[in-house]
Amino acid sequence: MKVNPYLNFNGNAEEAFNFYKSVFGGDFTAVMKMSDAPDSDKIPAKEKDRIMHISLPISEDITLMASDILPSMGHSLNNGNNVYLSLHPNSKEEADRLFNGLSQNGHIEMPMADQFWGDYFGSFVDRFGVHWMINYNPEF
Repeated sequence: MKVNPYLNFNGNAEEAFNFYKSVFGGDFTAVMKMSDAPDSDKIPAKEKDRIMHISLPISEDITLMASDILPSMGHSLNNGNNVYLSLHPNSKEEADRLFNGLSQNGHIEMPMADQFWGDYFGSFVDRFGVHWMINYNPEF
């Protein structure tokens, strides 16, 4: 089974995913705008350029996916701490690279440090309001 985190944004999904691509590398496997949807003529002009679906593979097993909400359809976005994306890199160096890259202009909750449970761990909220944990365990 694969778990693909799916994120929602309020009009800045493309900006967020270009940022994530700058950190993780790779290429988008899908980028669809609301204007590509059936009956897009019913979508207000100011929402047609929003992302309907975007995906970015960040490893062999994980693909980040997202879309923008449509306020005209009654959607609302509530950023909260109910979802974290927990990344488990293969080295301490990769943990630091991911933490430093993704936390740029965000809010660091716990800096990367060796923790009492034996892992090298840190957490933050990125500049788009997405909550992340970076967890490196040298024994796995």
